[in-house]
Amino acid sequence: MRCRLVILTEIISPYRIPLFNALAKRAEVDLHVIFLSETDPSLREWQVYKNEIKFSYEVLPSWRKRVAGFNMLFNRGVARALNRVSPEAILCGGYSYVASWKALFWARSRHIPLLLWSESNAQDLRRGYAVVEVLKNQFLKRCARFVVPGRSARQYLVTHGIQDNAIHSAPNAVDNDLFAAAAATACNNATALRHQYQLPEHYFLFVGRLVPEKGVFELLGAYAKLDERLRRQVGLVFVGDGPAKAALQKRAATIAPGVVKFTGFAHREQLAIYYALAEMLILPTYTDTWGLVVNEAMACGLPVILSRAAGCAGELVEEDWNGLLIPPRNEPALVTAMERLATQNDSRSKMGANSRQRIAQYSPEEWANGVVQAVGRTRGAHG
Repeated sequence: MRCRLVILTEIISPYRIPLFNALAKRAEVDLHVIFLSETDPSLREWQVYKNEIKFSYEVLPSWRKRVAGFNMLFNRGVARALNRVSPEAILCGGYSYVASWKALFWARSRHIPLLLWSESNAQDLRRGYAVVEVLKNQFLKRCARFVVPGRSARQYLVTHGIQDNAIHSAPNAVDNDLFAAAAATACNNATALRHQYQLPEHYFLFVGRLVPEKGVFELLGAYAKLDERLRRQVGLVFVGDGPAKAALQKRAATIAPGVVKFTGFAHREQLAIYYALAEMLILPTYTDTWGLVVNEAMACGLPVILSRAAGCAGELVEEDWNGLLIPPRNEPALVTAMERLATQNDSRSKMGANSRQRIAQYSPEEWANGVVQAVGRTRGAHG
């Protein structure tokens, strides 16, 4: 039987549109998405690709405010929107918004199951605040079932007392075909694009926010410690923006020989170019619920050096097969990994091919399969 499903999520992220489009195609689901805001201009510069949206949706009136270090988002009209759609199940993307709690109370008062789409893991630096932990546990106890992207998020819920059979996997994904096609086009125009974007002939690549917790200072420090001959051959490119940019640029200016380039924020169309022309992606993060840039890089055929703290580490990167795994905050281990991959051309080529093979299993359609199964089990339990 077709289920009226509402997804309640924060912003119209370009990463999520392909997932929701795939879910909307499923005969088992009548989908409506409620966004709490179009975007978050204080953290992200993402373009909103409304022309690509193929599902029913609305954006609630919202107001943002920074409170005690937390980015708070307040909304009007949550109950009205739910009353209008009258869902038979709700998939809620988080517990930290006031709107999430409003949806939870609305669902419980009507005996409608609410599922939590949870990406938190044990390395999440947002953990540890007593009030947050209490609220989180109260929210978890009131959810019917849970949807997670992988093993680290599943284990996190189990440690919070959630039964394993109440947790369903829906792997995080990006539009693999879009990135693969754009990367192929970039490779066919490599010389012109390197000139246009002023890129080194060979380079290590970081993509993400320039903040300390992404491991960007360790990455720059590791590059400075590479053998001089290697730095003459391979540059380092940071794609992204953030509060650490000025400090990174100041330190980068002292590194010689070598080339360190900061491109600033890049939209989706540009990202595939940076991936396609790079030797590898490096994400030495201290904390990441997943790390979707790894999906993107693998779709473009790159090997990956990845911190074990990333939520996707256990799923996407297999040691010595499509990349290397390193401990977070470990600059010497990062130096060793960079030297190893940079000097093994055959290994990099094989690892890049293996990345494409692995990421094919992490598609929007597979995510939709996981959600459909979770909703079906939930309705069966409540029927």
